Amino acid sequence: MRFRIRPVETTFYDLFAESASHLVDGANLLAQVLDPDVDRTALAEQMRDAEHQADETTHKIVKRVNSTFVTPFDREDIYRLASSLDDVMDFMEETVDLIGLYEIKELPAQFAAQVEVLQRACQLTAEAMPRLRTMKDLEEYWIEINRLENQGDRSYRRILADLFGGGYKSLEVLKLKDVVDSLEHAIDALESVANTVEQIAVKES
Repeated sequence: MRFRIRPVETTFYDLFAESASHLVDGANLLAQVLDPDVDRTALAEQMRDAEHQADETTHKIVKRVNSTFVTPFDREDIYRLASSLDDVMDFMEETVDLIGLYEIKELPAQFAAQVEVLQRACQLTAEAMPRLRTMKDLEEYWIEINRLENQGDRSYRRILADLFGGGYKSLEVLKLKDVVDSLEHAIDALESVANTVEQIAVKES
C-alpha cells in the first residue's frame, strides 16, 4: 500500500481557483467583441490588464511550488496545469488584440458560437478547480469539456468553409483566419487543462 503525505495548507488550490476565475473574466471581456458598438481599443486594454493579472497568479503558483517541500500532487502536474490555464488567457488576449489591430468590423457568423463554447468551458473550469481539494466529482467536468471542444471544432470548420467559400477578399480571409485560429487555440488549451486534471485525478485515486 502506498502512503502519501498531503500538506494541510491549501494555497495551491486557492491559486488554481484564482487562475480559473481570471479565465471567466477574460471570456466575458472577449464576448464583448460581438457588440459592433464596443470600443475595441479600450476592450483590448482591459484584456491586457486581465492577462497581466492572470500572469501574476501563474507566477505565484510557480514561486509557491519552488518553495514548497511537499506539494499536494506531482510538481510536473502543477506546472502543466498552471501553464495550460495561462495559455487560455494568452490566446483570449491575442484574439481581442488581433481584432483591433486588423480593424475587423464584421466577424464570421459562427464566431459567436465559438465564443459561447469558450465562455461555457471557462465557467466549468472555474467550477472544477475547487474540487481538486478532494479529487471528487471531476469526471463530468472533463467529459463536458471534451464535448464542448468537439462542438467548437465543428464551428471552427464551418467558419473555415465560410472563409474559403469565395465571399471574402484574400486579405480578409488571412486576417479573419488568424482571429478564429487564436480563439480555437484558447478552446484547445481549455481541453488541455481538463486533460491535466483527469491525469492528476487518476494518479491520486
